[in-house]
Amino acid sequence: QVQLVESGGGLVQPGGSLRLSCRASGFSISNYAMSWLRQAPGEGLEWVAAINTGGDVVRNVGSVMNRFTISRNNAQNTLYLQMNSLKAEDTAVYYCAAKKTDFANAYFRTTSGYDVQGQGTRVTVSS
Repeated sequence: QVQLVESGGGLVQPGGSLRLSCRASGFSISNYAMSWLRQAPGEGLEWVAAINTGGDVVRNVGSVMNRFTISRNNAQNTLYLQMNSLKAEDTAVYYCAAKKTDFANAYFRTTSGYDVQGQGTRVTVSS
């Protein structure tokens, strides 16, 4: 079964850190550009970060610049999102998503059109 499963969410105080993981099963992420998306309460889906197949091209939305870091370990078939200096406005359900590509430098700054998307992990930033 082709799926992505996120983990690592939870309740954290403002200024704290969390590391999200996204483990793929049923397929290899090596040929997939990967992204993190999030949906805050009452809001639409937002693109957060993206990474190419090799892990050397990364992009973040401006609101998480210098706070969030996307990375991947193709050997472990896992995507990560290190989140530091968390703010209340980071509260959301976080999803990982994968899109197959033949282009080594491709990444996708979009909230739709992915081949596989996980069920999400909830992050709550509150004191």
